[in-house]
Amino acid sequence: MRARLLWPTLFGLAVGIQRLSRLAPDWVEGLYSRHLFPAVARGLSFIFGLFPFSVAELTVWVTVPLIILWLIVAARAVGRRPRAKRLEAVWRHVALVLVVFVIAYAGFVFLWGVNYNRQPLAQTIGLKTGQASVDELAALCRLLIDRANALRPLVGEDSTGVAVPNGGVDGALRRAQQGFDRAAANYPALGGRYSRPKGVLTSALWSYTGTSGMYWPFTGEANVNTAAPAFTIPATAAHEMAHQRGFAREDEANYLAYLTCRFHPDADFQYSGTMLALTEAMSALRGRDPGTFKELAGRYGAGVKRDLVREAEFRKTHEGLVSDYSDRVNDRYLKANGQTEGIGSYGRMVDLLLAEFRANSGR
Repeated sequence: MRARLLWPTLFGLAVGIQRLSRLAPDWVEGLYSRHLFPAVARGLSFIFGLFPFSVAELTVWVTVPLIILWLIVAARAVGRRPRAKRLEAVWRHVALVLVVFVIAYAGFVFLWGVNYNRQPLAQTIGLKTGQASVDELAALCRLLIDRANALRPLVGEDSTGVAVPNGGVDGALRRAQQGFDRAAANYPALGGRYSRPKGVLTSALWSYTGTSGMYWPFTGEANVNTAAPAFTIPATAAHEMAHQRGFAREDEANYLAYLTCRFHPDADFQYSGTMLALTEAMSALRGRDPGTFKELAGRYGAGVKRDLVREAEFRKTHEGLVSDYSDRVNDRYLKANGQTEGIGSYGRMVDLLLAEFRANSGR
């Protein structure tokens, strides 16, 4: 009887902690996100960082065939039962599934999910977000365009004239920590040693899901889709490393990717982060003032244009039913964790960019 009560109790505890934590972001920030989570995440990151491949990816590829095999075995086991006892057998298998779900959900909440309810990043780093005019947004876009155009000649190219990081993808993943080390001098919450981001071996297949990266809380690994245009990978790695440090909200991870890339000593990282910020800011401008968007897009340098075309072609090539379904799943996942705008929350990075722009402009 006690064993039967264990799983509902664990599930209720996980749900309760997740919901109650939404009422006390300062407590979450001070107790969980700054102390408990880093200790656990660094431990997991150290252990699984010893593996040269993504344990998270391996887990997925092992789990899928195991589930299929289990379904076959379970169906045969139920079929061999007398008809009067088949329902009981089915329930036993369903109960096993529920137990696994409860363990996975509770693990997610305790190892990561509570971070969605920490205090806003803007409060942590002293930025004031608010409504912005079209003129402010356009001025931000001009700044980012000028910065991208200035950095682009400092970055290497492949045979097609598209920007690539120094040392290729692996070189970018090895150097990603440097941006966080430098940023931590100003923003201590970004400090700490974690395992380096890992490229996903099946990135070519992963691309059809529309996923550029993923943090896996059960192993503390930051995973990166290495099939994406190479110039985007430094920023993607930094985004997943921000998740690795407990910044769960997508807009905040995007902003921290930009910030840590800007602090990075190498131009390829600075360019990658700037391009991430530029595409988000210009997307917001296109929605509010298409005319000004078109005008500013004409200021892109030749190299920047080639890179943007390459990224657009990559996305178009991998669009389809799988990516649409993946977007819906991600959208529901984000909404379930308090990000009411779902996948649209990625674009809220612009609010943080504008807040920083105003602060630096003295307004």
